[in-house]
Formats: sequence, C-alpha cells, structure tokens
Amino acid sequence: MAGADRFRDSTQIQLPVGTLEGIREELEDRFTVTIRREGEHVRIIGSPVEIKDAGDFLAMNGVTFA
Repeated sequence: MAGADRFRDSTQIQLPVGTLEGIREELEDRFTVTIRREGEHVRIIGSPVEIKDAGDFLAMNGVTFA
C-alpha cells in the first residue's frame, strides 16, 4: 500500500509565492485545482491526473519544481 507522502506528492505542488504570477488565471481556467497561499508558499491541490497535467503546464511555462 502506498504511503501518505507518496499520495500527497501526487495530489499537490508547493511553490514559492510569486511563482504563478502571470499564469495563475490560466492554470485555474484549464485545470480543476485549488490554489491556496500558505505563508511564503502557494499550494496547488487536485486529483493525481490534474496535478500531473498542471505540472506539465507549469513546466511548459518555465516553472521548475521537484
């Protein structure tokens, strides 16, 4: 059975505040995700499929993350 960390990694992306400037609106329009600001970070939360696709979108727009 998969651990909680692995599931969490497949359902969210955490980025520094300001990373989504200029692309946040398009991200929210194209994908079914929730974007929350948490202190100095922004958390993108969604289903594993949406997070994968949103991650691909972010990469195409020059956003790198682990």
